[in-house]
Amino acid sequence: MKALPHWLADVCTAVEAVLSERFLDAWPPSLKEAIRYPLFTGGKRVRPALCVGMYQAIHGNVSFPKPLLAVAASVEMIHTYSLVHDDLPCLDNDDERRGVPTVHRAFGEGPALLVGDALLTEAFTLLAEQPLPSEVIVQLVTDLSTAAGYRGMIGGQGADIGMNGPVVDHKTLSRLHRLKTGALLQISAVMGARVAQATPEQLAQASAYGQAIGLAFQLADDVLDAEEDQKEDGPPSFVKLLGVDETRRQAEALRKNACEAIASFEEPQRLLELAQFITQRDH
Repeated sequence: MKALPHWLADVCTAVEAVLSERFLDAWPPSLKEAIRYPLFTGGKRVRPALCVGMYQAIHGNVSFPKPLLAVAASVEMIHTYSLVHDDLPCLDNDDERRGVPTVHRAFGEGPALLVGDALLTEAFTLLAEQPLPSEVIVQLVTDLSTAAGYRGMIGGQGADIGMNGPVVDHKTLSRLHRLKTGALLQISAVMGARVAQATPEQLAQASAYGQAIGLAFQLADDVLDAEEDQKEDGPPSFVKLLGVDETRRQAEALRKNACEAIASFEEPQRLLELAQFITQRDH
């Protein structure tokens, strides 16, 4: 088995090959340039990795079938759209992401809004095109739309911008991040399981793994961003509420829960490594 960094690089390359085939016919040409811009500015591709890793854990197949990669790419499109919109002046007003100008800085606010809209809608076109059983396509579309919608990411983002008032307690902050960040990470694992034709029990295990990893991801992020988040205008964070040591402890507990959830799978090793990478990364 390849070392995790090499496997992650292979997943990135394979998913980016799928993404590179999209939007080639976008018009006008400047719109095509703007839509493709945020898709290829780097990123760890954690969501596609969870999707592919879960498929391999259940199916036992070490290859990357094209429909699987398309499903993984659809989640990455949703994630990218959310970042483009998050960066807009009406939300986080960020000038840079991944070391390059944000979309609205590079192309303007109006184009950035349209870029996010295009990525969001094309994700479902990509799912619908796959040569998978129709009932699986319906399940995948339902999975992704629910995780990305008001029951998931949008709900969490609403709380994040203060629509539920200040976030001052652990319960509210956990709910916020289970939706804003965790829902898409969780559903990445579930969608990989669906492509692998998982049993209902395996789907439940995949969901449990993804839910634990989804929150652990944010806890680890808050540790990494602890110094910046301490500013008065910084976002609510677990480190502010719990301190660094307790935040790390809770991330580790969630990692263990995730690993226990998929211990019975045929090939769980990659998912175990991903859980460790997500919770113990240093950037």
